[in-house]
Amino acid sequence: MRAVVTRVNSASVEIDGALHGQIGKGLLVLLGVHQADTEAEARKIADKICGLRIFEDEAGKINVNPVNAGATELLIISQFTLFADCSSRRPGFSHAARPETAIPLYELVIAECRARGFHVETGVFGAYMKVNSENDGPFTILLDTKEL
Repeated sequence: MRAVVTRVNSASVEIDGALHGQIGKGLLVLLGVHQADTEAEARKIADKICGLRIFEDEAGKINVNPVNAGATELLIISQFTLFADCSSRRPGFSHAARPETAIPLYELVIAECRARGFHVETGVFGAYMKVNSENDGPFTILLDTKEL
């Protein structure tokens, strides 16, 4: 499983011209599910996202997790393109999980984050979405469960 995690002042997602989800200070998470991922990877990445110490402390050091920074809002967007094979000029997506596998794992990540006290907004799996964000920093982290 892969996640692109961006620290944001605000983020939102629109579907068919209508606002679907919106957060204030927190994290925008683009989440990709690999065809071999399991519930273990979903729990692992949710734990890592919720515990990332990527906010500044009083001394200006990057040392504070989202809860202690008061940044407990997440916008989690499914993003199968995170597993694109770009060995040719036209990306292939055969490494991304099929919806019957990906949707339950995407929903498990959301549930795990909510269980940790986060307010989670989402997009719609497979929908064409317009994602807007005001990045804070910018500060963006790439997570891959194979490396955690």
